[in-house]
Amino acid sequence: MNIFRSLALFTSAISVSVFTGCAFGSSIDNLMAPPKLSVEQEQIYSALTDSTGSSISLKYPKSGKYLSAFIVEDIDNDGSNEAIVFYERTGLTMEEDTLRINVLDQDGGKWRSVSDDSIKGAEIEKVMISKLGSNDRVNVIIGSSLINRSEKNVTIYNYETDRAMMSSNFSSSCSFIDVTDLDSDGQNEFLLLASSATGSAAAATIFTLDKEGQYQRYTCNLSGSFTEFDSIKYGDIGGNRRGLYIDAASGTGSIQTDVLYLDGTGLNKVFETPEESLKTVRPAGCSSFDVDGDGVLEIPVQYEAPGYKDAPESEQLKLTSWNYISRDDRLEKKCDSYYSVGDGYVFVFPERWRDRVTVKRDIINGGEIVFCTYSEGNMGRELLRICRADDTASRENMLLSGYMLLRTRGETSYLAYIPPYSELYDDNLSATAGDVAVGMTFTE
Repeated sequence: MNIFRSLALFTSAISVSVFTGCAFGSSIDNLMAPPKLSVEQEQIYSALTDSTGSSISLKYPKSGKYLSAFIVEDIDNDGSNEAIVFYERTGLTMEEDTLRINVLDQDGGKWRSVSDDSIKGAEIEKVMISKLGSNDRVNVIIGSSLINRSEKNVTIYNYETDRAMMSSNFSSSCSFIDVTDLDSDGQNEFLLLASSATGSAAAATIFTLDKEGQYQRYTCNLSGSFTEFDSIKYGDIGGNRRGLYIDAASGTGSIQTDVLYLDGTGLNKVFETPEESLKTVRPAGCSSFDVDGDGVLEIPVQYEAPGYKDAPESEQLKLTSWNYISRDDRLEKKCDSYYSVGDGYVFVFPERWRDRVTVKRDIINGGEIVFCTYSEGNMGRELLRICRADDTASRENMLLSGYMLLRTRGETSYLAYIPPYSELYDDNLSATAGDVAVGMTFTE
């Protein structure tokens, strides 16, 4: 490691953006033991086994708001709560439906089972409870999957009090589901995404319920034969619209973005042709992200850093431009950056660096990323270094050498070094601690 004169230690607060998940979310199967039941859950469980017998095991949703096998909500709009329990019967043959949903209601202050039905699949992926559109009906939306989680299904139920039963009114295969107010009218819609892996064209569909309880459907085919969805996010787009940003994979090892919005004409794509969407193609993992924290998502597009035109592709470094959607649905560049997908950080270039700075990797010093001036085909003086330390000893040594601590996560630390300022350089490119504080953003 190069040893530089010591600088004043600088620590900045870094805003961390957390991606909330794609598709049905991550598994909780690594729990060592089921969570301990509350008093109310114990009462519900006792009423459940009185009805089903004790040869059952509870099933826990893997993502979303509801992560318990027990959900206590008012699902029939009568002002009092019912209980939903997910479980599976044990000791049955593979041909039988083992995954179940049981509804319990209170009678004289005691819980009793009133409805028991099978659920398609072997795992509960996600549960949402919401009204949809202008209808007052409470909908219980359940995403499920087979054991290998490759095939996913969604079923929408409503609880009919007079018949004491859960009634299924919608079922479909899917890749991603959500409840959202995409058109910002104060009423929720149900969103379903289907990839081409489901056997049909990749598409997005919005469902609402009218006052009569009929589904109104708006569908939009996506721009490619998307086999899976890398990231799904919501963010503002030009014209005061709320957009659905879909980063999708086409099976080539890269992703591209479609952006949809809902208005009075239906569900629409910002990029009207597949060719426009292809302008957003980049490596998998480069998700759309609010890189400057202004509430508007930007779409990253990579390009060759200056100075690597004649270098082998394996040795080339890339820079990333971050593009927003304008009022007239055009991609407009907001800023340039270096984006380390593996380390989960973005360093946004100061505006004065645009087209005048490039990057290189210092292999001798642990692969540090070095930002340097670039002019007339030549790399010049160093402006900034960003690196990672994987243990406490390495971090402390770097701090003693003048590096600034940017972030720690477990044993891993991220640091930056700014060479001492010299009056010999009057190009206005020297980095400052302020540049680092403003430009450094972590994506995870």
